[in-house]
Amino acid sequence: MTKATKRIAVLGSTGSIGKSVMDIVRMSRGRLEIAGLAAGRNTALLSEQIREFKPSMAAVMTEELAQDLRSGVPSDVNIVYGKEGYKAIASMPDADLVVSSMVGAAGLIPTLAAIEAGKDVALANKETLVAAGALVMDLVREKGVNLLPIDSEHSAIFQCLQGYRDCQVNKIILTASGGPFRQKDSSQLRDITPEQAVAHPNWSMGAKISVDSSTLMNKGLEVIEARWLFSIPPERIQVAVHPQSIVHSMVEFVDGSIIAQLGMADMRVPISYALMWPERMKLDLPTLDILTCGPLTFEPPRMEEFPCLGLAFKALEMGGTAPTVLNAANEVAVEAFLQKKIPYLSIPRIISDVLHDIGGGAMENLDDVLRADALARLKAHVLIDSQGEPA
Repeated sequence: MTKATKRIAVLGSTGSIGKSVMDIVRMSRGRLEIAGLAAGRNTALLSEQIREFKPSMAAVMTEELAQDLRSGVPSDVNIVYGKEGYKAIASMPDADLVVSSMVGAAGLIPTLAAIEAGKDVALANKETLVAAGALVMDLVREKGVNLLPIDSEHSAIFQCLQGYRDCQVNKIILTASGGPFRQKDSSQLRDITPEQAVAHPNWSMGAKISVDSSTLMNKGLEVIEARWLFSIPPERIQVAVHPQSIVHSMVEFVDGSIIAQLGMADMRVPISYALMWPERMKLDLPTLDILTCGPLTFEPPRMEEFPCLGLAFKALEMGGTAPTVLNAANEVAVEAFLQKKIPYLSIPRIISDVLHDIGGGAMENLDDVLRADALARLKAHVLIDSQGEPA
């Protein structure tokens, strides 16, 4: 019996996750097809993807980019742009699943559009749950859709929980590689450059996510994401630094048993699991040799040297829109660091100042989220401008 083809729309198709999604579609032997693609400014790669995968619709950031894209793709492809364009891709009638892999808070609105349209969502955009976790999960329950994690850690937890009820879980343990600066102290972190921060030892990721990994903010955002995705309070979420990146996360159950998910550090594995769930797909990828992978070590995170992780727990404790504020301030600070406007150690200082000054307001609707996001970005920009000369 031939299995049905699943059609997917990809938000962020030209980023690192999006390109891995394309690899999985190629490996799927016709079981996955592309219904729509959305990118930012990389029209050259998007044009190649359109010609290869033949979606009926594609989106880019601006009208000018849309005009540029139209000149290089078949005329029957509907080219749209901007926020409305992204929402159109997210709610395509002929898409069975939407992959949300846009970077940053920009992914929130199209992800909500996908859920509102009754689509299952494969989520790589952790900022969606960080900025508006309560609203998103309420809508997921209302629409009866599946929110399937793509992040390797959350995919690992999701896999470990299959067949178990929430009441059987004692805690979840998120593993972290520790990033490229795991063994450096504060004095050694003062002169870190963007080039050093984006050189992750285990994973191939975009610049922003790589910097977040180096500061442990990425793990902090994952803590917030896990709190909402798995309906578990923050005091039952633990972070363990695991430099080998082989154990992708673990679940401890009420009887003391711990179940872990292990595998090679390749994002295509959790991506394929989300795209094919509840099935698994045979992948033509290297597999883990448990006899030669070396000793597996775990250690507590060094919160003093990497305060961003503690700030994430603090934002959860504050509640409301505090995680929204945290995420927005972090995005602005990381971008300023990548542009060499501020030094590396200013990233957590700016986030802390913005979080302290704005705090967390009520989160009753999307407008509350967007206001908190905008205010936090404005405050972060003011703090960056006040630092004077570029780093």
